[in-house]
Amino acid sequence: MGSLPASSTQVGYAVRALDLQAHLFEVTLTIDQPAANQVVSLPVWIPGSYLLREFAKHLQCLQARQGHKPVTITQRDKCSWQIHAKAGKALVLTYQVYAFDSSVRTAWLDSQRGFFNGTSLCLRVHGQEDTPHRLTLIDEGLPKEWQAATALRAQRVSKRGFGDYLAANYDELVDSPVELGQFWRGEFVAAGIKHHFIVSGAPASFDGARLLADTQAICEAEIRFWHGRQAQQAPQRHYLFMLNAMHDGYGGLEHCNSTALICKRADLPRHGQAKVGAPSDGYTTLLGLISHEYFHTWNVKRLRPAEFSRYDYAQENYTELLWFFEGFTSYFDDLLLRRATLIDNAHYLKLLARTINQVLQTPGRQVQSVAQSSRDAWVKYYRQDENTVNATVSYYTKGSLVALCLDLSLRHSGKTSLDAVMRALWLRCQGGPMTQDDLLAVLADLSGKSYANELQQWVHGTADLPLKKLLKQHGIRVEETPAPLADQLGLKLNEQQGIRVKNVLRGSAAELAGFAAGDEWLGVATGEGKTSQRWRLNKLDDLATYLGSDTRCRALVARDQRLLTLSLNWMDTVRPVILAVSDTQALNAWLDGKSSA
Repeated sequence: MGSLPASSTQVGYAVRALDLQAHLFEVTLTIDQPAANQVVSLPVWIPGSYLLREFAKHLQCLQARQGHKPVTITQRDKCSWQIHAKAGKALVLTYQVYAFDSSVRTAWLDSQRGFFNGTSLCLRVHGQEDTPHRLTLIDEGLPKEWQAATALRAQRVSKRGFGDYLAANYDELVDSPVELGQFWRGEFVAAGIKHHFIVSGAPASFDGARLLADTQAICEAEIRFWHGRQAQQAPQRHYLFMLNAMHDGYGGLEHCNSTALICKRADLPRHGQAKVGAPSDGYTTLLGLISHEYFHTWNVKRLRPAEFSRYDYAQENYTELLWFFEGFTSYFDDLLLRRATLIDNAHYLKLLARTINQVLQTPGRQVQSVAQSSRDAWVKYYRQDENTVNATVSYYTKGSLVALCLDLSLRHSGKTSLDAVMRALWLRCQGGPMTQDDLLAVLADLSGKSYANELQQWVHGTADLPLKKLLKQHGIRVEETPAPLADQLGLKLNEQQGIRVKNVLRGSAAELAGFAAGDEWLGVATGEGKTSQRWRLNKLDDLATYLGSDTRCRALVARDQRLLTLSLNWMDTVRPVILAVSDTQALNAWLDGKSSA
């Protein structure tokens, strides 16, 4: 869509940093043609993050006027207000937003950096959501070296990026986050599409050229995945990566023409690092995040659940398809790193084994299906507690293994692959809303058989997936290895200061012994009578020192200031898996995306 003339906009937002130290943005909202008693509201969630975050809790000092006359405001509920305005006369609202959340989901402002999503700052003008919207970024009061960046279309913008931007509607406005500050900037062209990359918080050692080259390889691989040689059919004509490098952090949120990312500063590529061979684990994690969020450009931002045809910003938007949109994206993110030659076969299989073990070590996989997990995201996935691992399964990790099983099954048939299914879905749904029935129809069309039973078992059931059989057909042996002691016991621990229990796995030796989340494991007692000994534990590895090969002891635990003695007896029944290559030709046919017929 071409640029819209500023005069055609009816809703405009002017955003400036009111107070860096107080972390306050000031927003001036101008509605050229308001309705009588105009209603405005702030979203309660942001698409891509399925939790009610109640952004209105940070909005304050809301005022309204028409001309020089104040207008009365009535709050209707937790996130909406009625402005008692006259129809047709320009209405101006001013308000402040507190911004001190460093995640990719909300807003941040301090003396070093600013960032915001429109869902946190921009009130929705009811009845005018589909009219053109204008965003004006004001540099008043900011350090002179600060810049601004967003994927919105520039109208009248300074060299530093401040000025007027245009959105076709409210959805596009709030789907285009804004970065403010002094950041590194680079760009590249992938399949004829210009991509920009900005990085905040990067140290002097940061190797921007390597990050650009590797990201370019990812983007080209993913554009080829979706469109083959017809790259001109890609839906995005420009794209912006926005990365915030922190001491400790990780996360990403997809948007149609951009993504907001967070990584550990130590995970950035550094000058002088070897570029031959496997990248570091931290840098691989960052590349996987970039691959994941860019894949969402197609899968969830455009090809999306039918329930997301039009977002309802005032309440939960339920779907049972997050296993497809997040899980399948999680399958392809690492696979496409391999196809972009950024990691080798061994590295890919290591990542895949880690995902398999994460699912197998989740007792909740036998309680909750990934379809249920998708619907329950609003109350379970984003609100995890000590029992989450026992009651839920991740639609990311198990969803990615469902994709793996489908891909390997399709390839073994010799007729098609999951690559072809994804492309056919894109064409069938015209890059728009889809249902599970669409997926089933494409699977049947391309493979010549129904996959209804497989989806019923793998997606709507809780039985384990046939991973070992399917991987064997593609040159991979699944081998078991001894489990770490915590896994044998069924415990997840925090050992930073002593031994604190975070989770007790269902049916484990620790649960049978009576361990509970929050316990502090102080020591162990061994033997009986005169041979009895008591030992202080500083870390779990001390257990082997005091017990040797014995798998029985009395655990000394502190809970609510009480000292308890728990009888613990365990066996090495938990066996993590590793993946070993048995047929390199079959493996490469799969990983390279070739037919395995």
